[in-house]
Amino acid sequence: MQTTLWKSIALLAAISTSAAGATEGDQPVMIQIKRLSMDTALTIAKTAIDTCRKEGVQIAVTVVDRGGHPQVVLRDVLAMDLSLDVSYRKAYTAMTFANKTSALEDRFTGPFSVGKIENVLLSAGGVPIQAGGETIGGVGVSGAPSGQTDENCAQAGVDAVEMDLEMTSF
Repeated sequence: MQTTLWKSIALLAAISTSAAGATEGDQPVMIQIKRLSMDTALTIAKTAIDTCRKEGVQIAVTVVDRGGHPQVVLRDVLAMDLSLDVSYRKAYTAMTFANKTSALEDRFTGPFSVGKIENVLLSAGGVPIQAGGETIGGVGVSGAPSGQTDENCAQAGVDAVEMDLEMTSF
C-alpha cells in the first residue's frame, strides 16, 4: 500500500513538473552540445601550420572548444614561445565573439572597452569554427610577420574541415 502511495506521489510530481515546464517555454530536459573531435581539431591545427610553412613562416596555433578551453596547441620548431599565448587569445576571442578577430580590431577602442578583458585579443589571426549556424570553437594563429598571414593560415585550417562540419551538423 505504501509503495503504491509513493509511486502515485512520484507520478503526480513528475506530471506537475512537466506541466510547469511546458508553460515556461517548453524547455527540454537535456540538450545536445556539439563538440569538435580531437582529430578534427588536430586537422585544423596541422593545416594551419602547413599553410604557414608554405609561406615560409613558422607559427603557433591553438584550437579552442566552445567553452574557450584549449583542445589542440601546436608550435612549429622556430615559432617564438610568446606565440603560444597569443594564438590562444586569438582563438578565444574569435570563439567568444563568433567573428574573425581582424573584424574586431577597430571595434573596441575606448579605455574601458571589452577589449581590455583578460584573454581577449583584438588582432588579426583568429577565426571562429562554426557548424550548422553554431559557433563550436575557435582557431588562433600567431607568429607570422602580419596578422593577415596568421588569419589566412587559421582560415585554411577551418576550410579543411568545413564540409565535414556542415555535413555532420544536422
